[in-house]
Amino acid sequence: QVQLSESGGSVVQAGDSLRLSCAASSQTAGRYTMGWFRQAPGKDREFVGAIDSTGGSAYYADSVRGRFIVSRDAWRTVHLQMNTLKPEDTAIYYCAASSSVRVTFARDYPYWGQGTQVTVSS
Repeated sequence: QVQLSESGGSVVQAGDSLRLSCAASSQTAGRYTMGWFRQAPGKDREFVGAIDSTGGSAYYADSVRGRFIVSRDAWRTVHLQMNTLKPEDTAIYYCAASSSVRVTFARDYPYWGQGTQVTVSS
């Protein structure tokens, strides 16, 4: 069992940067791929980015590639560095943990945090 807790959400302006963090409750998280997803009002939850258990490979949605960076501090914390934010990045951001080789599907992640709100004003 892995418990996850996100932090760092805020209200920012377009063009600003923001860093989200996800803290894991146990070293077990070090064996999992860690993903970031987001959900805007009225929309489905969508994949943002993920990093494998070693931290050696990262994956991104086309909409954020080149602007967002996923990193991890061993098992304890995963970060989502968001640069050049746009109003369309406004959403609740969730971190999740998975042992699946597939990283972009929310249904493959059994462990989720409670989410943190990011609002980007124009």
